[in-house]
Amino acid sequence: MSQETTIEVADAAPGVKLVTLSRPAAANALSTAMGRELLALWTVLKDNAAVRVVVMTGAGRFFCAGADLKERDGMSDQEWGDQHRLFEDMIRAQLDCPFPLIAAINGAAMGGGAEMALACDFAWASETARIGLPEAGLGIIPGLGGTQLLTRAVGERRAAEMLMSGAPVDAEEALTIGVVNRVCPPDELIAQVLVQAKLIASKAPLSVRALKKVVRTGAVLPLDQAMALELSEYNRLFVTEDRREGVAAFNQKRTAAFQGR
Repeated sequence: MSQETTIEVADAAPGVKLVTLSRPAAANALSTAMGRELLALWTVLKDNAAVRVVVMTGAGRFFCAGADLKERDGMSDQEWGDQHRLFEDMIRAQLDCPFPLIAAINGAAMGGGAEMALACDFAWASETARIGLPEAGLGIIPGLGGTQLLTRAVGERRAAEMLMSGAPVDAEEALTIGVVNRVCPPDELIAQVLVQAKLIASKAPLSVRALKKVVRTGAVLPLDQAMALELSEYNRLFVTEDRREGVAAFNQKRTAAFQGR
């Protein structure tokens, strides 16, 4: 009997991958199988220069309900710890991807699902989305970067309230506090996110990857170190073929054909 496939990967446009968490009957909950598939996916895509943008969403009405508590029911401490180490490897592999990741939050993103969305570079949400980290009600805390990623997104005081209460926020509040960048009608979310993904994919890929590195790394550095990092990436890029192509295309009033070189 073949193992359940928990994710779907599609080519949505040149350079754009659409990754769909696909356990709709289980609210796309994060299972051991899904953790293994996502770890393998990020490991493979990380070194694929043809990938310019990845959009992550969920099948059906949910983005991801978090760790599959039915699967965890009855686990020994050893089994729980082993599974969580797999999930840690998975989220680190996602964070290590050099290309932009966009979360298209189509429904509830709770616990580990919220953490996977927060580990993306930015997120757009459906009007029906809810986002929360309810771990305090389960006797644990977020363990896939949620406390730190949420704090970086919304600030210490808002993060503290969300984490300590465990209460989710709806899409409009998520937009107001900075968890998501835009809210869309449910039937337009993926189409609108893909428009943005295609726009990013049309830019110079070395520039986009450098921007991801500088924004994410620089955000936690002192200003002088962050500006030095920016300058080092600038100096690396202005001698590339893509910089020459970009300037030539601008002056010739045509679309640039970037090659990632």
